[in-house]
Amino acid sequence: MVKRTSHQDVPCGVARPLDAIGDGWSLLIVRDCFGGLTRFGEFQRSLGLAKNILAARLRNLLDHGILDTVPAADGGAHLEYRLTDKGRALFPLLVALRQWGEDYFFAPGEAHVRLVDRERGQPLRPLEVHARDGRLLAPDDTMVDWSRVSGR
Repeated sequence: MVKRTSHQDVPCGVARPLDAIGDGWSLLIVRDCFGGLTRFGEFQRSLGLAKNILAARLRNLLDHGILDTVPAADGGAHLEYRLTDKGRALFPLLVALRQWGEDYFFAPGEAHVRLVDRERGQPLRPLEVHARDGRLLAPDDTMVDWSRVSGR
């Protein structure tokens, strides 16, 4: 398997997390965790992923503190994978990715699964980006501030 370039020393909040979640399988594992899956076999059935690749992705998510292992809830000898606080903090990212995918990767009227509010059964409102003072921001309203990076 080709070793990917690490972004751990890059002073960018988009690049660094890619070491942990920068491949589709890792995000799909996290998605499945939010859906209640906890066991290796459940992930394998859901994703159809080879055992060695699944094991590598799970190990990477564990190494980055996104998942943790806990004793099986049923008292069995196996371990279960659970999202850590860091992993649960990925929820808005997955919601944004899902909403973007729904908007741009399905034909009008094409059936697809939806994320809904458990209490009301209603689709979620589209995510928005707001300034600290509450103003709605578009890409042109933001900039990358390099002034805090040493050497710049």
